[in-house]
Amino acid sequence: MSELQQANEFLEPRDSVEKSGDHYLSFMLGDEAYGVEILRVQEIKAWQNVTLIPNTPDYVCGVLNLRGAIIPVVDLRRRLDMTPKPYISTTVVIVLKVEGMTSRIVGIVVDAVSDAINVTEDMIRPTPDFGTHLDTHYIKGLVPNDNNMMMLLNIDHLLSVEALG
Repeated sequence: MSELQQANEFLEPRDSVEKSGDHYLSFMLGDEAYGVEILRVQEIKAWQNVTLIPNTPDYVCGVLNLRGAIIPVVDLRRRLDMTPKPYISTTVVIVLKVEGMTSRIVGIVVDAVSDAINVTEDMIRPTPDFGTHLDTHYIKGLVPNDNNMMMLLNIDHLLSVEALG
């Protein structure tokens, strides 16, 4: 079974998954783990070339034709001001439903998909106050994950029309 088939299995309902809490799809950017609400994930696609659009911010890779719908694709590394990295065999596009004034579909490029996890409210730690004007409103909270922390992203803030403009 390919890595992409395994990744898309996360999106299929399972009877063995705990019913309490919210489910998140975890993914990697470098050595850091991030998570998005699994109910927002429309699908996971292997990286493929996109059509470039002139005069867009550097973190917008371009657009992708997804069964007739043209969706913007955002390189999440660049959106989060991380060092760009070449796309490799584990690089995927996670297609998400973003809510705002209107609902829309946006793809995010990530290094690799990790797992589907159940997160209960008591597991989520607040984002620390850095005492500066650091923008962290796109982080819902942090969840202990092995010896590290996983950042839960608020995709509605991170990928809003205003944020991407």
